[in-house]
Amino acid sequence: MITTTKNMEEKRVECVHAILPVKDALDVLSGRWKLPILIALSFGNKRFKEISKDVQGITDKVLSKELKELEANQLITRTVYDTFPPTVEYAATEHGHSLFNVIAALREWGMKHRGKIIGK
Repeated sequence: MITTTKNMEEKRVECVHAILPVKDALDVLSGRWKLPILIALSFGNKRFKEISKDVQGITDKVLSKELKELEANQLITRTVYDTFPPTVEYAATEHGHSLFNVIAALREWGMKHRGKIIGK
């Protein structure tokens, strides 16, 4: 009986340790727009309006907020060029690029799920 209780406690601890990093990742990538923004930047550096056009349906206010959060989490960089008017360009960081395999896996799963559920 003691072995079973000890084994159950080890599994519970393992479960908690499995959940924590996934929860952290979801906290960083939460919301409707962060992954689409990262996908847009996976095709190269872009200016604000280019991202806005690629990520259809996002408002400028929300895009600005999401870009700030992605920058705070070191997933993107914001570079301001000394031009008139100033040019601002966004790019995925190396840390941001580390998500691209995860995004590709999500895309693949989403395509399979879509086919299973709605047949398209």
